[in-house]
Amino acid sequence: MRQIRGRPIRAAGLLLAGLLLTTAAAAQTGGGEGLSPTLATIKSTHVVHLGYRESSPPFSFIDPSGRPIGYSLELCEAIVDEIGAEVDDSNLKIDYVKVTSDDRIPAVVQGKIDLECGSTTANAERSKQVAFAPLMFVAGTKLMVPKASTISAPKDLQGKIVVVTKGTTNEQAMHAIDKKFNLALNIVVSPDHEQSYQMLVDGKADAFATDDILLYGLIARHKSQDKFKVTGDYLSYDPYGIMYRKGEPQFTAVVERAFRKLGTNHDLIPLYNKWFLTRLPTGEKLDVAISPQLEDAFKVLDDSEGAN
Repeated sequence: MRQIRGRPIRAAGLLLAGLLLTTAAAAQTGGGEGLSPTLATIKSTHVVHLGYRESSPPFSFIDPSGRPIGYSLELCEAIVDEIGAEVDDSNLKIDYVKVTSDDRIPAVVQGKIDLECGSTTANAERSKQVAFAPLMFVAGTKLMVPKASTISAPKDLQGKIVVVTKGTTNEQAMHAIDKKFNLALNIVVSPDHEQSYQMLVDGKADAFATDDILLYGLIARHKSQDKFKVTGDYLSYDPYGIMYRKGEPQFTAVVERAFRKLGTNHDLIPLYNKWFLTRLPTGEKLDVAISPQLEDAFKVLDDSEGAN
């Protein structure tokens, strides 16, 4: 495999997966002449800009040496490989650009990054501004609370302080829950997941609401299993996808081909297991088995004979 900055380029349900793929079905076009704007820029600069998150393990986070790593970044690096094949450049460089939950969509739209490799929910509202790669994870809003807390359902949040991270679908979910159950919540907003977590640590919030997998990741990262727990039923449904600029069918085709190659080569489940079942480079272990919905979505991407 080719190297980038000394690093190798590593290799809910069926309906949702199909919807996320349909835009690329008729978009196969050749490399070289007539490249889409994003591909043309990449070909001329020899650089792909990847947006990463600092504290969204295991999707996108920083290792002890300060290097961006994670499940989403490995998927993006596989897309970079496919971009290289499309523009006939096997030596593309990667520029890692830090983004937050609040500025990630503008970063894609404004061309600051070509792929957003984080933990972003693919929904209809966001699809008005950006495009999404095939489904890569299924999550949902849950609550992190202190171990001794009695909060386990929306009714238990009456009059409580709930912290959410700015620019997330979880913020919208909590406002919807507040209105539905007339909870008189005090919903406070912080800039990123790490600061939201810290508000809970400092006792400035009764609960932290975000996607369950991110909560488990934060607890594992801080080794705080004895202090906090994830509780309650899902308060929202959040399918994750890698973001990129919309309106470029050729680029969409490249993204889909990268995922289909991973699916056909049966690389997606081992990649999932690497980040969700085995110990992370930062030392923590999540032990989150793949969901049936995601496993089905990965099967859709398998183009091998007799796969589906």
